[in-house]
Amino acid sequence: MTYIRYEPFNLLDRLHRKVSRLGAYDSLANELADDDSTNVVVNHWRPAVDIKEEDKQFVIRADIPGVDPKDIEITMEAGILSIKGERTVEEKDESGGYKRIERARGTFYRRFSLPDTADVEKIEARGKDGVLDIVLPKHKNVQPRRITVNS
Repeated sequence: MTYIRYEPFNLLDRLHRKVSRLGAYDSLANELADDDSTNVVVNHWRPAVDIKEEDKQFVIRADIPGVDPKDIEITMEAGILSIKGERTVEEKDESGGYKRIERARGTFYRRFSLPDTADVEKIEARGKDGVLDIVLPKHKNVQPRRITVNS
């Protein structure tokens, strides 16, 4: 069996990259950043995430290389788990000879709806080697049950 990565916003990401190359996006992003009245969180990049359901827990694994785990903000509100942070770049070296830069930098923001079976009081997060692991234990007393349909 072959797994295919599903990216529902892939077309929007491709459009975003093409517009960014033209330079038009930078001026729009600067306008939004200067406006303190906006509540919009702007993503500069989106880390890849795997979500796995196990017998007793859910595991969210995110690739966030170059970000110190202490600088990652994880919040839980109204059944939504949010991951937010920023990958910064050291001073730009014009003499470095770069011909192409593909590694994304800037802010990221991901949100996930949690199932009712997740025990939000016992969520744990660990970061090591550029990978963030968030473990969401399941409630012990909530077991799936099959409901028969009577005719």
